[in-house]
Amino acid sequence: MDKFNNMQVFCRIVELGTFSAVAKELKCSNMMISKYMAQLEASLGVMLLNRTTRSLSLTSAGEAYYNRSRQLLEDLADLEASTVQMSERIKGHINISAPIDFGGMYMVPVIEQFLQQYPEVKVLMTLDNKPPNLRIGSFDISLLVTDVLDPGVVARKVAETELCTYASPRYLEETGIPETIDELAKHRCLHYVDTPHGDDWLFNVGGDVKKVQVDWQMASNNGRVLSEAAAMGMGIVRAPKLSVAPYLKSGELVEILRDYHRPALAIYATYLQRRYYPAKLTAFVDFMLGYFER
Repeated sequence: MDKFNNMQVFCRIVELGTFSAVAKELKCSNMMISKYMAQLEASLGVMLLNRTTRSLSLTSAGEAYYNRSRQLLEDLADLEASTVQMSERIKGHINISAPIDFGGMYMVPVIEQFLQQYPEVKVLMTLDNKPPNLRIGSFDISLLVTDVLDPGVVARKVAETELCTYASPRYLEETGIPETIDELAKHRCLHYVDTPHGDDWLFNVGGDVKKVQVDWQMASNNGRVLSEAAAMGMGIVRAPKLSVAPYLKSGELVEILRDYHRPALAIYATYLQRRYYPAKLTAFVDFMLGYFER
């Protein structure tokens, strides 16, 4: 029996939540994952997991064993990272999660220039507006546009963007320009979903945050889709300036309600706290920060 392997399998079960998810990740059967768990529990003489047909939960012994096991695995990863750094070669895979708009519009040239400098690295970028749980281990770096950070991660500020309100000149000519946020109730709105604020738009009013619930006619999790809709005169959009930059430059969109600006949102590169960081990770983050400082 390979107790180290079984320990790794147990930790992944806790982190991914199901036997089937771990089986898929390890490219083996559910029966094999069950076998590993049975071997581990038999060797320890305790139950680590409470199992029902619908859920898994840790026993008190399982929670203690997981915490110590996770620390051991992290220490091993740190040992490997510190040893690999002695070679002074930047190589390996980097898995990145990025918001759809920021990743699609701005990260490709960063990656292209980074790979020119470090040709032994391979970068996999997944675009998703929902921040991943870095502890699951699927991603090395998560890029976030946010004002709320997980205290358990390292967060390095890459850039920042204003969250503003925009419409096309044609739409404003037809409907009039709203002068206050209360007037938004009379307008067609284009709403960005997948935010913590639901159907609310947040504005700055005299230094305080005011929520305005919009009766949107179209919604999407893609800022470029909403920007295109706004440019076609379909309504008013509230979006990060980085998402609408090409439309502002072309004059297809103009900013409105300037007096209600909120503080700029920061864009962070986040990753788990560790004693040692793989050279590929620190090289990429440092490169990215340098790129956006230009």
